[in-house]
Amino acid sequence: MDLKTYLSSRRTIPSAHLSGPGPDQQQCNDILTLASRTPDHGKLAPWRFILVTGTERQALSDFCVARQKAIAQDEGRTLTEAEIDKTATTFTKAPLIVVLVSTAVEHPKIPLWEQELAAGAVGMNLLHASNALGFSAQWLSAWMAYDPKVCAKLGLTGTERIAGFFHIGTPQEGPVERARPDVSDITTHWST
Repeated sequence: MDLKTYLSSRRTIPSAHLSGPGPDQQQCNDILTLASRTPDHGKLAPWRFILVTGTERQALSDFCVARQKAIAQDEGRTLTEAEIDKTATTFTKAPLIVVLVSTAVEHPKIPLWEQELAAGAVGMNLLHASNALGFSAQWLSAWMAYDPKVCAKLGLTGTERIAGFFHIGTPQEGPVERARPDVSDITTHWST
């Protein structure tokens, strides 16, 4: 499929509909290598990857459930079974979770914003590269991406931030189309 056709038909398949097989070690390396071929002002590579596979997926889900319960208790509320179940299976469906971490830092010439945009571009390339190798991927964040204890558990330090959790696997059903913006509604022409 040519690039234009791919981009005009790309769809996200929800992580709940992804399962094995997932990328093997070489395919994973290829996906990460392709994802890293992105615009990067100053060649800083202001991102890094954390791979979560095998039984570690359940361990991360279990940690997030415990954390979610602690947060709810601190806020004086009770979680529903649906909330607990959703978190308990968050990382267990797709065989590979790639945590994309923005490592942007203060720089004398390159603003944080540009570094964060570079990490975002890596995220989009993760989706494209996964599809190029015959898999599907979903980019998610949710509360876990912003929770300091989840970030610490994953080994983030300093000003590092989670740009997203990328669930990668084999689709178990086809994609569903969704509404897209009409480009004419979001485009203007600048003039003096």
